[in-house]
Amino acid sequence: MKPQTRRTLDVLRNRGKDGMTALDALEWVGTARLAARIDELRKEGHTIERDMIRTRNGAHVARYRLVEAAPVAVAPGELMELWGK
Repeated sequence: MKPQTRRTLDVLRNRGKDGMTALDALEWVGTARLAARIDELRKEGHTIERDMIRTRNGAHVARYRLVEAAPVAVAPGELMELWGK
């Protein structure tokens, strides 16, 4: 996963229902291509919804919110290794 995509996922997880906009992504992730990062996350199996919100100055912008994280595939026996047993 690209570093900006990883940071986008982290922000989406931390922001919860507040989600993030392109302006947020520019400030917090350092990317001007939030839609591309969202597309990458969706291709990895993350469920991300988009709604349009109105800003204070009347502009409509997309807000993305993580609905659920993609399931993590763990091979048999790996859980014991992860847990140190």
